[in-house]
Amino acid sequence: MRLFVSVDLPDDLADPIADLQTEFADASGLNFTDPEQAHVTLKFLGDVDEARLSELKRTLETAVDDADVDPFRVRYGGLGVFPDLEYISVVWFGTETGGDELTRLHEAIEDRTTDMGFDPESHEFTPHVTLARMEHAGGKDLVQELVRDRDPTIGETTVDEVRLTESTLTDTGPVYSTVESFPLE
Repeated sequence: MRLFVSVDLPDDLADPIADLQTEFADASGLNFTDPEQAHVTLKFLGDVDEARLSELKRTLETAVDDADVDPFRVRYGGLGVFPDLEYISVVWFGTETGGDELTRLHEAIEDRTTDMGFDPESHEFTPHVTLARMEHAGGKDLVQELVRDRDPTIGETTVDEVRLTESTLTDTGPVYSTVESFPLE
């Protein structure tokens, strides 16, 4: 099972995300994500043996409890890229509010899953939602211009759970399904 831990965006934000993606439509080389599957990845776990699933669920439940985060509001907005504007591999929007809570959840999950033997993150956590991946630099100038000049607000929502999500790769892109939900209390 290919798994990650996420905070999913609600369906009512899919249209504003799609509208933002249309602003990048003329940038060749971009492969857009499905707005209906928008999420903040708190931890990518990779391929996980099903025999470890019960232990992983218990670990994530403990991690979410350890983070001590009550349900909170997130306002999504702004634009950014990874790793930087000169070499763009990912175009994303971030958080205007709620980033501290997302970071606390990430850190608790990172600590617990690393203790389980999962690889630690190789970069600092930045709460974000991926808009597109850049396959080639044909549209780099337009992406750079939009990221520098635009400061969109996508919308606001309440986060009240963290999900363990399975990603099944298909010819038309990944399909996500919730394995388990962990409520914030």
